[in-house]
Amino acid sequence: MLQAGNIGVCDIRDAAVRERAASTAGNRPLFYFRFGVDQALPPERRAPVTPSSASRYHRRRSSGSRDERYRSDVHTEAVQAALAKHKERKMAVPMPSKRRSLVVQTSMDAYTPPDTSSGSEDEGSVQGDSQGTPTSSQGSINMEHWISQAIHGSTTSTTSSSSTQSGGSGAAHRLADVMAQTHLENHSAPPDVTTYTSEHSIQVERPQGSTTSRTAPKYGNAELMETGDGVPVSSRVSAKIQQLVNTLKRPKRPPLREFFVDDFEELLEVQQPDPNQPKPEGAQMLAMRGEQLGVVTNWPPSLEAALQRWGTISPKAPCLTTMDTNGKPLYILTYGKLWTRSMKVAYNILHKLGTKQEPMVRPGDRVALVFPNNDPAASMVAFYGCLLAEVVPVPIEVPLTRKDAGSQQIGFLLGSCGVTVALTSDACHKGLPKSPTGEIPQFKGWPKLLWFVTESKHLSKPPRDWFPHIKDANNDTAYIEYKTCKDGSVLGVTVTRIALLTHCQALTQACGYTEAETIVNVLDFKKDVGLWHGILTSVMNMMHVISIPYSLMKVNPLSWIQKVCQYKAKVACVKSRDMHWALVAHRDQRDINLSSLRMLIVADGANPWSISSCDAFLNVFQSKGLRQEVICPCASSPEALTVAIRRPTDDSNQPPGRGVLSMHGLTYGVIRVDSEEKLSVLTVQDVGLVMPGAIMCSVKPDGVPQLCRTDEVGELCMCAVATGTSYYGLSGMTKNTFEVFPVTSSGAPVSEYPFVRTGLLGFVGPGGLVFVVGKMDGLMVVSGRRHNADDIVATALAVEPMKFVYRGRIAVFSVTVLHDERIVIVAEQRPDSTEEDSFQWMSRVLQAIDSIHQVGVYCLALVPANTLPKTPLGGIHLSETKQLFLEGSLHPCNVLMCPHTCVTNLPKPRQKQPEIGPASVMVGNLVSGKRIAQASGRDLGQIEDNDQARKFLFLSEVLQWRAQTTPDHVLYTLLNCRGTIANSLTCVQLHKRAEKIAVMLMERGHLQDGDHVALVYPPGIDLIAAFYGCLYAGCVPITVRPPHPQNIATTLPTVKMIVEVSRSACLMTTQLICKLLRSREAAAAVDVRAWPPILDTDDLPKKRPAQIYKPSNPDTLAYLDFSVSTTGMLAGVKMSHAATSAFCRSIKLQCELYPSREVAICLDPYCGLGFVLWCLCSVYSGHQSILIPPAELETNPALWLLAVSQYKVRDTFCSYSVMELCTKGLGSQTESLKARGLDLSRVRTCVVVAEERPRIALTQSFSKLFKDLGLHPRAVSTSFGCRVNLAICLQVSFLDASKCVSQRVTFKDRHTVPHCSTRFPLLMLTHI
Repeated sequence: MLQAGNIGVCDIRDAAVRERAASTAGNRPLFYFRFGVDQALPPERRAPVTPSSASRYHRRRSSGSRDERYRSDVHTEAVQAALAKHKERKMAVPMPSKRRSLVVQTSMDAYTPPDTSSGSEDEGSVQGDSQGTPTSSQGSINMEHWISQAIHGSTTSTTSSSSTQSGGSGAAHRLADVMAQTHLENHSAPPDVTTYTSEHSIQVERPQGSTTSRTAPKYGNAELMETGDGVPVSSRVSAKIQQLVNTLKRPKRPPLREFFVDDFEELLEVQQPDPNQPKPEGAQMLAMRGEQLGVVTNWPPSLEAALQRWGTISPKAPCLTTMDTNGKPLYILTYGKLWTRSMKVAYNILHKLGTKQEPMVRPGDRVALVFPNNDPAASMVAFYGCLLAEVVPVPIEVPLTRKDAGSQQIGFLLGSCGVTVALTSDACHKGLPKSPTGEIPQFKGWPKLLWFVTESKHLSKPPRDWFPHIKDANNDTAYIEYKTCKDGSVLGVTVTRIALLTHCQALTQACGYTEAETIVNVLDFKKDVGLWHGILTSVMNMMHVISIPYSLMKVNPLSWIQKVCQYKAKVACVKSRDMHWALVAHRDQRDINLSSLRMLIVADGANPWSISSCDAFLNVFQSKGLRQEVICPCASSPEALTVAIRRPTDDSNQPPGRGVLSMHGLTYGVIRVDSEEKLSVLTVQDVGLVMPGAIMCSVKPDGVPQLCRTDEVGELCMCAVATGTSYYGLSGMTKNTFEVFPVTSSGAPVSEYPFVRTGLLGFVGPGGLVFVVGKMDGLMVVSGRRHNADDIVATALAVEPMKFVYRGRIAVFSVTVLHDERIVIVAEQRPDSTEEDSFQWMSRVLQAIDSIHQVGVYCLALVPANTLPKTPLGGIHLSETKQLFLEGSLHPCNVLMCPHTCVTNLPKPRQKQPEIGPASVMVGNLVSGKRIAQASGRDLGQIEDNDQARKFLFLSEVLQWRAQTTPDHVLYTLLNCRGTIANSLTCVQLHKRAEKIAVMLMERGHLQDGDHVALVYPPGIDLIAAFYGCLYAGCVPITVRPPHPQNIATTLPTVKMIVEVSRSACLMTTQLICKLLRSREAAAAVDVRAWPPILDTDDLPKKRPAQIYKPSNPDTLAYLDFSVSTTGMLAGVKMSHAATSAFCRSIKLQCELYPSREVAICLDPYCGLGFVLWCLCSVYSGHQSILIPPAELETNPALWLLAVSQYKVRDTFCSYSVMELCTKGLGSQTESLKARGLDLSRVRTCVVVAEERPRIALTQSFSKLFKDLGLHPRAVSTSFGCRVNLAICLQVSFLDASKCVSQRVTFKDRHTVPHCSTRFPLLMLTHI
């Protein structure tokens, strides 16, 4: 019961979150702007309502006391599902006894909130239907009569508050039963949903005349407060029982549910809004009205009537020409053939499926259309056959396999639509996957279908007396167009016959279509612009469509241009992608003439980045007859159909509208005009004017649909007859999308007619031009700022080399980490890309996105070519890719994680709670896994009783102590490229040299305590001595990599930047580097006069300091650790004396370092763990460090391994670059090295200091290559750290399995990646 109760509450809260997300239809505000043209909507002018479409607008504002816009079927459905799931749960553990009042339970726990599931009166109220709601045949609407009906109808749907209280005797009897029990019953109380209802109820100011006298529903404790302290006044309960009830209402211990409330959200750092962020300052926008939809006398009353007219009047007129993969005409469908074959399909659907008594398909039923993209003729015949049969077609993609990406969601749509029959072609039917028996298997998630082939040879000829019933367009559903949401779910948008006809009329007027025009269609003919122009509007105007299949476009990207020239087409429907690939291939084509084009419709003109393809296409083909005014971008959505389209004009002097907007302002939803010279700008082009007969406005995507300001971007909403009407079978989501009533800032409604959310984010510019800057589905809200996925994709694809991404296949989405969205980029890399090329490109992408968008990327993953899930047309299936990423099934070949750049709200440290009781322990066991996983190393305070750590707190003191106790002990040995000893330092030598450097700093440099000193040395002994000389003088050292002599122009600016950022008062180096810093080459790269004083340590004084500096506080600064991050940012970490000593102590314990040990180090000693191992650890632990500069391996790749073998080293540290040099340079020399006596069998640990990405393949190759030389595979491991925690994990002592037989130790480790071994004693590893 405990688990069931908890799960029920959590499910309801999750449902509430989902409801809030669904109720705002993509709740992410962005931006809205209007440049000053006030085509306002006067109060007396409303949206045009034709007699045939009157009932489309019956869904007006309810006049009850509750605003109908906040009624949600989605929330009710989610709550019911949670309750059903909760009821099925069974008791998992025994419950502790807890008494409670049944009177309180019936009042609160069993409380039922007001009904939120019913739709508007014409949808769900029987009484509303019986009151004579006017239909389309009744002409214009009588407003007073309608309002009166709405008032009376709304009262029927009112639900009163909970009335489950009972009389006194019954309450007392039940109370006695409850008190007699020692534990709760085996069923738990239903989850409390009243909390959500009361917390999220919204008060909205109602317009005058729309309220009625009606008892307001009571929420929460409102009903109890009106009674005698929670007990009804009329109750006969005694005073003692009432006192007991009051006591039980306030239990001493918290309710059990509070044990399950995790304080995780309270621990997260709250993101504070930027006080300097731009805010909208303009006035409130006004709704924009499109031109009036004209009425042409010869327009048909329906699309079926248009087909009948052209099929009988002009039967030989070409309707559709299909092309094969060679670009030759494959089939010409005339209007006569389309008419006769469509009738044949309609007759067979209605009369040849099932029996006469029980036909499988009746008028109004839904039927799937499954046709390949290279067969538009068969699909067109089937589509119009369904219209003639009054059957609702549902065009979908052809399932290629049983595990197609998104196939299960398509099956869910078919199941929810009640589809039992699928129409297809003969060729498609033969190509479907089949079982061994030859039957088509049932696809995953699909309903059982009857596959019906629509070729004429398979159909029966209709009788002569049979004729389809063609009537005027009405509000019956014409077809259902599927839409894939951001989360991968598939919805069906229903389009009525009147909306279908009106949309065709609006497109005809806007595009100026005339009879017998030729149009080239490259788009998908099953949906969107390809369907509206190439299948529907073309038939209305008896146009000739040249359909270019996608398979032909892949072979010949210029095919559509060739067909425009061949057929002298007037119109072409393309995407910016088709224009781009035509640009790439146009050099091979001559004799191109595009002067016949009067309109080039760019279907994805709503994508802001399509402007680059349009401009480039115009620049190239303008000399071949293409005019600027011909390019016509349009904006569309499945819900609102065509939102806006640029009209073709004859005025070539009128430039198209465009604007240069600040991307920084757009992330805050504000329009700010910027200059093109800046990088972080977005250039957008207009998508034309509002459609004829439509009204458009922009509303805030979050919360109440309030009109935006003129300099604010919002979601475009449209009010017109030519829009979708609903999501099939989803009344809750339908109300949130198709029945939106925008309001002004004062709460007054803009119109009495409903608007439709388009899912497009944009604004209206000068002259009523519509601009679109993004889509709701592509919106990612990161730390309160809004970024569009298309913008991130465009930035990533613009990074050099631009051809790195295989065919531009890249996906951008967001994942939730610590209650905030994080950006993930997944791309397919070219097959010939190396690992180094991949990470160089990824690093550039991170830098570009950070500089242009000012946002960090959580993860950048590269996968092999052709491995991401595809859509039917070859694009990336975004939701499936995201699901694979979340499941860990993406299998990338290269990954770059950067959580430190974007996760800025890390949780605060948890505090241990005292006095943990038994109940808390039990509940803690039940909810185990809710807390953040954590692990800690050994406690440093309970070890090292006899170590110098008890005596000396600072490294300078440790060096002085070693110089006194073991003066001749060798600490450092430096090897040259030949493997001989170039230099060495004993304890006393290092101490004396550090004293001389301290004297030079104080006398020649005139430095004081706390001054910063830059140490510019090559890897060697001088760097170590200079570091301790700074500590002796009280200065703060900063190690800096010296400039490369052969590449001063690029390496010296980094040195200068670190010196300036660290505010170094002095620069110490060798005589050779000192000359280099003052050379002519250096003067050409930086200003050499700006260097701080430079001290040459090759000539040291012979004096000793009067006294050696001792820090007064362990928390004072010891040194600065500077490094350049992957994104190119310079970061510095302050290291105190206490942290430095503790760091060295933890390494000493972890690696078991002591004076008799020898450790080989082949690392760059300038930052991170490499610097600590090179300069600090030997002084602290006393072991001998054999130093091998990595640059020496370029001349002698075997130097490091020969030194390890020669000195019989057991522990060695290297970098990935060193390991790569050895792998590549010694791959073919293992036998010769073995002959020279190279033996690695004594190596116990070979640790790669990973300050970059984990290179799994490299470590595996290294282990396999040198296995024959005695290197044990378990000896190779990887350290793990970050900028602020230089080493979280480090390899522990290696234990040979062959020596553990007596101890009965068994190894079962099968590593496929370099393991990072265990955590440090000092540090805590936190997994997020």
